[in-house]
Order: sequence, then structure tokens, then C-alpha cells
Amino acid sequence: MTDVFGKVHLGYLVIETNKFDDWRRFGRDAIGMHLDDTLPDVLRFRLDDNECRFLLQRGPAEDTTALGWELDDHATFDAIEKRIRDRGVPAIEGSVEDAALRGVERFLRFPGPNGLAQEMYVRAHASAQPLSLAAAGGFVTGADGMGHVAIATKKPHQMRGYYSTVFDARLSDYIDETINGLKFKIRFLRV
Repeated sequence: MTDVFGKVHLGYLVIETNKFDDWRRFGRDAIGMHLDDTLPDVLRFRLDDNECRFLLQRGPAEDTTALGWELDDHATFDAIEKRIRDRGVPAIEGSVEDAALRGVERFLRFPGPNGLAQEMYVRAHASAQPLSLAAAGGFVTGADGMGHVAIATKKPHQMRGYYSTVFDARLSDYIDETINGLKFKIRFLRV
């Protein structure tokens, strides 16, 4: 089996929300991201030259609904697609319109743990619009993508198994902490 470790990078998040005004204030004004506010039921935020890093679509979830994973090449895409299809996981090609919203040439969508959809793609489009950030110093992204995402679960072994199987994720760090009587087991997986 082909090892894809190091060839997978967090590219974007898809968020469903009805709180566009709150997101404008938070994303643009508080965090300092570039806001693309051209469509009635869509907001996009940029951190760098990619057309989209955060895609917000109008809806009731008030949560992240998909993680977009940028892959280094088509061979990595094919290897991961084979893994998920060999396990009977349903995968669908995203529409041309949805790919354009995400700023990618094409993507494949499949279910992930906790109801969080996974999307993978090979090429992100660079924006023709100059980047306008309110954050002093900007954001560090580049070839490694957006960095990280935190996912809470009551089934940590299932979560870890999923990401290890699909993306060859590796455990790099862990923290066991009790805060206000609640026990947290925080695991850091690297892809």
C-alpha cells in the first residue's frame, strides 16, 4: 500500500451558518482575514493567495460540515480514493459549481467520523484579487496548508483509526488534562 504521509495538507473548511454578520465581524474584523463577500448565501475567507480557506454557506448547522484536504499529486489522490472505495465508502465527485466555491479544480467528497464530510483535491486556484488582510504580519500557510483543526469525539479510537487508515495520520503528541472536573484526552495526529 502506498504511504501518503506528508502528502496531505489541510486546505479549507466548509462551515454552515446563518450568522453571517457575526462571522464578518469575527473573521474580518477580529481575526483579520481577507473577506470575499460577493454571493448572497456564501462568505469566503482567505489567509493567503488561495481563493478560499474558509467557505461559509447559509444553513442551520452552526458548525463545520466538511474538511478539505489538499493532496500533493494525482497519484496520492488515486491511492486515497482506492482506499475508501475498497472499503465500500461512498464517494462522490463535487459539482463544478461547488469546486468553484472552494477554489479548487475538482474534489471528491466522502463521509468521515462524527458526520464530518471529507473532501480531497489536488490543486487550489490562486486568487486574481490582491490579498487584503487586517492581521499584522499575515498568516503562515504555504505548502503545509492551514495548519490544524481540532475535532471533539466520544469515540477517539474510531477517529484515530479513520485518519490513520485514510490519510496515514501518525500520533505525534498527546495531553491528558482535567479541567473543572472534566477529563480530556487530547491527541495530535499529523498527516
